[in-house]
Amino acid sequence: FLPDKEHNFLKYDDSLITDLNTPYDYESLMHYEPLSFNKNENIPTITAKIPEFDNIIGQRLDFSAIDLERLNRMYNCTSTHTFLDQCSFEFENICGMIQGTRDDLDWVHQQSSATGQKDHTLSGRCRDAGYFMYFSTSSGKADEVAILESRILYPKRTQQCLQFFYKTTGSLSDKLIIWLKEDDGTGNVRKMRKIQTFQADNDYNWKIAHVTLNAQKKFRYLFQGLKGNPGSSSGGIAIDDVTLTETPCPTAVWVIRNFSQILENASSDVIQSPRFYSPEGYGFGISLYPHSRISGYTRVAFHLCSGENDGVLEWPALNRQAILTVLDQDPDILKRMSSSKSFTTSKDHVSSDTNGILIWDKPSIAGKFDASCNCYRSVPWGWTNFISHSQMRQRSFLKNDDLIIFAEFHDLSHLNNTEVPVRPGQSAFMEGLVLERQKRAAQDMEPVQDRLPYLQDPCDPNPCQNDGVCVNVKGRASCRCPSGQAFFFTGERCQSRQVHGDILGMTVGGIAGTIVLTIVLISMMSRR
Repeated sequence: FLPDKEHNFLKYDDSLITDLNTPYDYESLMHYEPLSFNKNENIPTITAKIPEFDNIIGQRLDFSAIDLERLNRMYNCTSTHTFLDQCSFEFENICGMIQGTRDDLDWVHQQSSATGQKDHTLSGRCRDAGYFMYFSTSSGKADEVAILESRILYPKRTQQCLQFFYKTTGSLSDKLIIWLKEDDGTGNVRKMRKIQTFQADNDYNWKIAHVTLNAQKKFRYLFQGLKGNPGSSSGGIAIDDVTLTETPCPTAVWVIRNFSQILENASSDVIQSPRFYSPEGYGFGISLYPHSRISGYTRVAFHLCSGENDGVLEWPALNRQAILTVLDQDPDILKRMSSSKSFTTSKDHVSSDTNGILIWDKPSIAGKFDASCNCYRSVPWGWTNFISHSQMRQRSFLKNDDLIIFAEFHDLSHLNNTEVPVRPGQSAFMEGLVLERQKRAAQDMEPVQDRLPYLQDPCDPNPCQNDGVCVNVKGRASCRCPSGQAFFFTGERCQSRQVHGDILGMTVGGIAGTIVLTIVLISMMSRR
């Protein structure tokens, strides 16, 4: 590494750091990038003792599975705040989903090899695995339906996003309809609301879908398959890899098919997305360069498009945040490591291609006409090293050879505070930026138990007396005191023993009765 950078690689023992009882994680986000502080631009600073991890260590995609485990242990997190449900249909219980009782037919728990169709989870790679739910529309009568209901779910927020993959291989008049069944106010989940309908088409590929639910009480979500014309159908409707989170659905979803073939073509030029619209009404798009100026990387960039709302919108479009995400299609959302980057539009973003014109001005002024969308596209602004080709192949970025990109464009003006100076953000082209550790020495650091008191379990050792049970409540010990047939314990540490009122009453009554009986006997004996 470079001179005067040694402090970035100091090592400390377990009196100053903790691994939270987890194994070493080569995939952890808490490594420097491979070429940080290196002398030779072609030799990584950090290499793994196991050579197979050399291309993994220093990743900048997302938290790894062990990163999340460490965070959960560090902050005593026992559950997620936004995750509600997911199912890849790999088990017979189909994640607690049930067949409708008022429909004509049932959805079938189908294995990939049984029909020749590939599931989405494993893409048909495993002989005895890879299941999905299937509704055949090739026989029977038109308008017959099959309904699949989720288990009852309890929302914490008022907005949910249902993401799933589906495929239609039957008649063009087949339909997949998403319903919401909510609490009717009496505790019964029976109030129905139709949310969205997906019409069959000639595209037999797996397609990603997003549906906003907005449930406020306990609910179920339903998949309804509807037969169109069985006489013209030779297939049906399939669904797989369902995920439900309490987050907004993505504004824009762009799917690029056969991406491996595009990567193999070294002369591949820029690929432009269709035009999307933000919640405010701005038209925007994504520019993808399969082969970036940096060898082995793909460039992804954001641009504005002219649209039908340009006459009423605010220009230039400043203080808006653009977020681009290349989706890791792992069926388990908790294990996904998608590649996501963002920037905020600024008055400093100008391009030499437009003679110094601000690129976030109206696209008809700052952009060039593109016949493919019949619109003007502004100069793309993004990252030349957005994601490497090797990363795409290591994880599930190219499942079924589809590359999926999400895009957002939101106004951040409400976050401005004129009384507090705001430091301008980093340029979106500063791909080589590496955050450096502050210089420090071991003697300046406190022991880990002083720096991280929340790591200690307040119930270890158990502070409760008389066999009381200790419960960790927001980092504090709370004693649950035992109770027997005659006695119970009270106090902050269950230190006081009390007698049940019934037992005490019986005891007092018994003693009083004994005294009265004794007096009566003595009186009778004295009369004799």
